[in-house]
Amino acid sequence: MKKKLALVLAMAVTASLALTSCGGGGDTTSGSGNTSGSQGGTPAQKQNLVLDTGGTTGTYYAVGSAFQTTMNNVLTLSSLTTANTGASKQNIQDITDGVAQLAIVQSDALAYAHAGESLFEGTVEDKALWVAGLYNETVQITATGGITSVEELRGKSVCVGDQGSGTEFNAIQVLEAYGMTEDDINVVYTDFGGASEMLKQGQIDAAFTVAGAPTTAITELATSGMDFSMVSLTQEAVDYLTEKYPFLVQENLPAGTYQGVDTETVCVATKAVLVASADASEDVVYELTKAMFENMDALGEGHDKFKGVTAELACANAAVDIHPGALRYYQEIGLLAE
Repeated sequence: MKKKLALVLAMAVTASLALTSCGGGGDTTSGSGNTSGSQGGTPAQKQNLVLDTGGTTGTYYAVGSAFQTTMNNVLTLSSLTTANTGASKQNIQDITDGVAQLAIVQSDALAYAHAGESLFEGTVEDKALWVAGLYNETVQITATGGITSVEELRGKSVCVGDQGSGTEFNAIQVLEAYGMTEDDINVVYTDFGGASEMLKQGQIDAAFTVAGAPTTAITELATSGMDFSMVSLTQEAVDYLTEKYPFLVQENLPAGTYQGVDTETVCVATKAVLVASADASEDVVYELTKAMFENMDALGEGHDKFKGVTAELACANAAVDIHPGALRYYQEIGLLAE
């Protein structure tokens, strides 16, 4: 028995010495602090970036969701999480406060924020930087069937989008073109889906929607059986708006854009812009921008609004400074000077 015990102890000591010589019980920090992804270390942890969009029935949310799905399949430095929000003003504030690192916003709201004007009066929000101009957002006015002109909105209950949204900016501008202000209407605040539901229930008379057309909320309204109309602007109003506000362009909706609307609707439009926080890493935003344009076919399959996006248009006429990461990409492909 004593011989057997001695043999077991000897074997245990031998095994212990062998493990020590191989490093099995030595350096406890080996590989634990390495996030570079090099051999012997652990892969670098992706940064999670929050992408602010808009209401769930608006184009921002649909575009943002498609962007998240495609980008998360190809990005190595970051991953995206989409958030539904009250749109432009909240998105810019979220960027400034560090709640979000990416957002889709209206170009006019972005310019106002950096200048401290309009609904951003008294503050200068300078952390949201341009990454890419995406697509035009049409200022659309839906109304109960008897209303066919902006003048007829006077004294009516009108939804101007979420409070502080880019939609509210544009509603104020359109009213101004007709010598009116928000004081001339009964202002209602809610998102696009809520506005369409209120129209169906007879709780409001009209609603402004600023989004890529066709817009889900209006498509649902058009197929609900409700008697509704799309309100056209006069050419005089269009000329006033595009001259005073250079970020607005005329963009008419063809007949048939929505079921039951058999005539062209005269509108103006602004641009939807992908922005990133100035605090976001240059390398992270560079990879994001590069990946976006190298995977545009997949993005287009996710949402039609990506089908017209090009790098040339994305960096043209930026309303604010371009993020250094995006700028590096545009310079790399020869679109912007170094």
